[in-house]
Amino acid sequence: MPLVHSQTGDLFERSDSPLPAFRDGFERWLAQARHAGTLARDSSEEVYRHLWSVLTKWCVSQNPPLHLETLTAADLEAFIASRCGAEGPDQELSPRYVWRLLHLVDRVLNQRGRRLARPANLAAAELLDSRPDWRYANASDADPLPEHLNAAQARQLVDHLSQARPRAGQRPAVQGWQELRNRCAVALQLGAGLGPGDVRGLTLSSVVIAGGRRKDLPWKLQVEATGSAPAHEAPIAAWAGLLLRHWLEVRAHNGIAGEQLFPSTKSGKPWGKVAQYQAVKQVLGAAGFDHDVVRGGSFRLRHTFALRQLRRGRSVDEVARWLGIVDAASMSRYQRVLYAPVDDVI
Repeated sequence: MPLVHSQTGDLFERSDSPLPAFRDGFERWLAQARHAGTLARDSSEEVYRHLWSVLTKWCVSQNPPLHLETLTAADLEAFIASRCGAEGPDQELSPRYVWRLLHLVDRVLNQRGRRLARPANLAAAELLDSRPDWRYANASDADPLPEHLNAAQARQLVDHLSQARPRAGQRPAVQGWQELRNRCAVALQLGAGLGPGDVRGLTLSSVVIAGGRRKDLPWKLQVEATGSAPAHEAPIAAWAGLLLRHWLEVRAHNGIAGEQLFPSTKSGKPWGKVAQYQAVKQVLGAAGFDHDVVRGGSFRLRHTFALRQLRRGRSVDEVARWLGIVDAASMSRYQRVLYAPVDDVI
């Protein structure tokens, strides 16, 4: 295998070494952070450089070596686990230290994706989303308020999603079935309060049309049990029901097989967790939202639904049932948001 001379590392490196990408990714992020003034002290730069150096050495030492572009959430979790008992300031990483590491990785990966005009690697974001103890480790409140869309943001997203269906005097802005699927899935998260697992688990029989106020319009979903959440029913906002009806028509017209409401292929293959996660991010990005909204999209949409229903006067117990939440006491987080004046979100 060819060898190349390196001026910044070992005398000789393999041409397929992951080291250059790790170095370039970090140094470009660091330069941007310096320019933006987001690194307040030299000591912050030293901490970040140490974090990145240790991660880089671990990735390169694996067999086969791990590359920055294909780094996974499982890889990052394995690295964090490997630090237990290690010597140095990051031994037995605290939740806050892990939070800082994963935010650094996420920023580097996002900047690299933008610079190379490629979809960003979401490994760090996925891991943070799956571990609330790490995600909220830097929060001033141990039980942080749920992130949600404000009224203007919700209207912006509803309009973007609704452009995917035929409207009076307008052609749909979406022609491909996969993009329509993505927008419809996001619509059910905002308009029915579904979590990511709920969306992937929906089948054609989950959609309830009969008995609604409007003929032939889906108005309720029968959601199967997922993880600790029991089977439950969730109402569908009218605007989301219109988009769901259009999706069902397009799905049938394209001859998409299988029972999954949102399959990944025309043959009916189930939609994977990572693929659906990325689809939500793409939809929110296309709707014009910034990185902070895009990153926490799925659960932010679910929280927005819950807050809207509570603002409409629905009882805490009723909204908890719609969300598939067994312990209604956990709804207190939403009530804390509602203590202050909040504009309607849809």
